[in-house]
Amino acid sequence: MHRRQFLQAATLIGLGTLPTWNRRTAQALETSPVKIQQPRHGAVLNRRHGRMLGKGLEISVIGHAPPGRVTVNGVTAERNGEQFSAKVILDQRDIDIRAIHEEGQHEDRIRVRWDRHSFPRYRFAIDDNSFFLRDIWQKKYASLFDCFYLAGLRHLHRRFGTKFVLNIYWTTGDEFSLDKFPDQYKGEWQDNADWLKLAFHAWSDKPDRPYEDAPPEKLLADFDRVSNEILRFAGELTYSPTTIIHWGMVRPEAFKPLASRGIKVLSGYFRQMGGRWDVNYRLSDEISEYLSKHDAWVDYDSGITFSKIDIVCNTVPREEIPAVLQSAESDPNQAEVMDLMTHEQYFWPFYTRYIPDHFQRLETAISWVSERGYRPVFLHEGFLGAPE
Repeated sequence: MHRRQFLQAATLIGLGTLPTWNRRTAQALETSPVKIQQPRHGAVLNRRHGRMLGKGLEISVIGHAPPGRVTVNGVTAERNGEQFSAKVILDQRDIDIRAIHEEGQHEDRIRVRWDRHSFPRYRFAIDDNSFFLRDIWQKKYASLFDCFYLAGLRHLHRRFGTKFVLNIYWTTGDEFSLDKFPDQYKGEWQDNADWLKLAFHAWSDKPDRPYEDAPPEKLLADFDRVSNEILRFAGELTYSPTTIIHWGMVRPEAFKPLASRGIKVLSGYFRQMGGRWDVNYRLSDEISEYLSKHDAWVDYDSGITFSKIDIVCNTVPREEIPAVLQSAESDPNQAEVMDLMTHEQYFWPFYTRYIPDHFQRLETAISWVSERGYRPVFLHEGFLGAPE
């Protein structure tokens, strides 16, 4: 399969078609006095959010409206002052929830996704990768796993079944760039592609925030260059659509072109730093606040699902990792998908901020989720790693 056919297939599988919802639909509903407050548009709902029945997931829909009869998907809502509530059954992957005021004078409508085959799962991504590729290129190892970094990841895979996506740069900023990496290891890459994949991250580590204000054309050109090299030296089985772009900041007009290249998920921190929401792909404050307290949110305009990262292992001391993960697991809105990550540079002794127990931090996090029944997945497969 040629690269263009491969990415087109990924797009068709990943996005589907949702012709009845777009930004114009949302704007048309903004002035309505009927408002659905829970769930919100784009919510990802699973077994933790309602009651499983034979034909679907029963959830509560809550909102406010002027006095009068309100129906929600044909069900008469209960009223308590301006608040209304009703039970709705989700019986398909994507479903519109429509609240209509008496005689259909006003309405509000949202779309939500039912994660219908959901199970507790985790993914592990590693950002800022370049040093290990330069090391293999320089040392000309007989095997990829003669590099201590890949050997360490393979040890964790063999012990826990963990799957890793390594998000890579074009260059280390010196003499090495991806076009110099040999294709002699392609067979070994593909032999391990069931647990080890490569994805675009950025052109290089510096400058910081390279795509926050850059035109989408710059991001897409870098994406294509890196993706083509991954396919050349590691093959299609090893290639993963990107799930984390460097610094998690891009212009929203890049979402649709990224989706057309097969990107289904983008993960970020969605937290406030310096008095503003950051590492949030420049999504609105409202959506960023929502994502800060939920596993995921679907942008139906582009088809991309945004996932909240639960822990960055290089920033959390080993003894504090269980408490951070426990905090997420204790919240039904954050417990189903554990999005784990770290950064490559902290594994290397020559790096100025080297962390000697970095592998032990990964082991602690992976052991914790494994013991609690979370299964390893790739977020780009199915829906957030679960069957569609």
